Amino acid sequence: MSAEGGTRAIIAALTANLGIAVTKFIAWLLTSSSSMLAESIHSVADSGNQLLLLVGGKRAKREATPEHPFGFGRERYLYAFIVSIVLFSLGGLFALYEAWHKIAEPHPIESWQWVPVVVLVLAIGLETYSFVTAIRESNRTRGKTSWVDFVRRAKAPELPVVLLEDSGALLGLVFAFFGVVLTLITGNGVWDGIGTAAIGLLLVAIAAVLAIETKSLLIGEGATPEAVRQIEQAVLAGEGIERIIHMKTLHLGPEELLVAVKIAVPSSERADEVARHIDETEKRIRDAVPIARVIYIEPDIYRPATTPAPA
Repeated sequence: MSAEGGTRAIIAALTANLGIAVTKFIAWLLTSSSSMLAESIHSVADSGNQLLLLVGGKRAKREATPEHPFGFGRERYLYAFIVSIVLFSLGGLFALYEAWHKIAEPHPIESWQWVPVVVLVLAIGLETYSFVTAIRESNRTRGKTSWVDFVRRAKAPELPVVLLEDSGALLGLVFAFFGVVLTLITGNGVWDGIGTAAIGLLLVAIAAVLAIETKSLLIGEGATPEAVRQIEQAVLAGEGIERIIHMKTLHLGPEELLVAVKIAVPSSERADEVARHIDETEKRIRDAVPIARVIYIEPDIYRPATTPAPA
């Protein structure tokens, strides 16, 4: 569900951004507005980012190999991290450079003055469509989780990335709109530069958030607390399991979870009984948490730690 929803959101965002990029470039060529140029580069960067997410999703579906025995699911995290770099460099830093240049040498918008306003209004409409699509698809998996927690804890990177990009794009369009309108009203091109600077700072901030969150996924995140609780309940629900000695989980990809658990079994049990209980436990785990596809269960005898007698 999350992979399909993420793909739909990415395609909607890509379609909107390609159309927006073309109209913004035309507006920039006609008016020489720095806000329009910054927004054009922003849309190009966003379009490239959505292509990267699609490529990452496709490459993540490759079959496991001897060199990569756990598959390529985490490539989706890698491409999401690359998106943050592109957004920071191509989007944010370029906009800040253009803002510095415009503020240092301000020029009013002297020709085709109505074009950037019309383009920005149309762009806001298209970005709103993309943003609403991302919200709708996110709500299918978000449940009652707040939006901040959804972005921070989501294991599938596509929807949080598109959400942040679309929200940033809408705010950037608002900044550009005010910069252009104030420039047209006052005849002072500094306002155009200020709007461009606001766009650049916004993109740098969003890129930083994306980098931090995707870095955590790249390093390796465990299952959510709810999934951990469900796995523990599944392990202890059957016969022949005295307790969980310790357990670790790791996301091999958004829809693939590795579970490694050491269980305590009665010392009197035969090997065939232990093997049967392990097989039953694996089935219960997969029934409780379907994404738990790689499971390692180690049987042991529980030995409580002894505390030394007081001197």
